[in-house]
Amino acid sequence: MTLEKFENEINTLKKFFNIYCNDKHQNRDKKEYVIPYKEKTFTLEVCLCNECHNLLNYAISKLQECPNDPKPRCRNCASPCYEKEKYKKMAKMMRYSGMKLGLTKAAKRLKNFFKKS
Repeated sequence: MTLEKFENEINTLKKFFNIYCNDKHQNRDKKEYVIPYKEKTFTLEVCLCNECHNLLNYAISKLQECPNDPKPRCRNCASPCYEKEKYKKMAKMMRYSGMKLGLTKAAKRLKNFFKKS
């Protein structure tokens, strides 16, 4: 996986986890992740609950170890590496955040449309 693809993947995880945890959980703590990948180090700062921090850490470790190039979507992977329970939690979080993100984008487009009219 290229550095750009890896950075895009971890930024997507950050965005989705922030949306999900902000809406669903209390007692969030800010944590900084220093993520080495190939010859570069990435830094993420997120404010999540302990459960989401643990799942994000797991997801990042699986992303770092992904042997596929190009990396497929995890649900389309021929040899999935996620444990079944963690996969279910990730799928639930991604589904919720993806829907919310999609609805937010649609609402912004509608607002912009009516501002122009």
